[in-house]
Amino acid sequence: MPSFDIVSKVDFQEVDNAVNQAIKEITQRYDFKGTTNEITLDKEHLNIQAADDYKLQAIKDILIAKLVRRQVSTKCFNYGKEETASAGAVRVKATIVQGISKEKGKEIVKLIKEAKLKVQAQIMEDQVRVTGKKIDDLQEVMQLLKGKDLDVELQFENMRS
Repeated sequence: MPSFDIVSKVDFQEVDNAVNQAIKEITQRYDFKGTTNEITLDKEHLNIQAADDYKLQAIKDILIAKLVRRQVSTKCFNYGKEETASAGAVRVKATIVQGISKEKGKEIVKLIKEAKLKVQAQIMEDQVRVTGKKIDDLQEVMQLLKGKDLDVELQFENMRS
């Protein structure tokens, strides 16, 4: 029986490359000279610290441009609220979203059921598996989900026939 998996994954190597390119651009830009601005990346978080609000927004814009150029979706980041740091600096922490949450999984299954296609969808941990009798029905599900804005980046894997 044909099936595929709906997942949400982030290529950490591409994120790391984008962060390194953004750091390089920040160190070379004239408007950042003489101020402390940094981006740090660990396994699940991205920390941005800037001298003021303007520079923080500029760093976010630079980082988003580098991520988009490397084909990493900006939906993979949940930015926290801005905090003040020492000497008037501003920092923000962004969480890197991996996998599909239970709530998003339920929303995806509901969308598929409302489409009245002859497929079954089930939530399996952090992914959703869709099975059906015809590959055409599975491709319709893919097109349906691509057309919806679900605030999470979706990839379709393991297409089996």
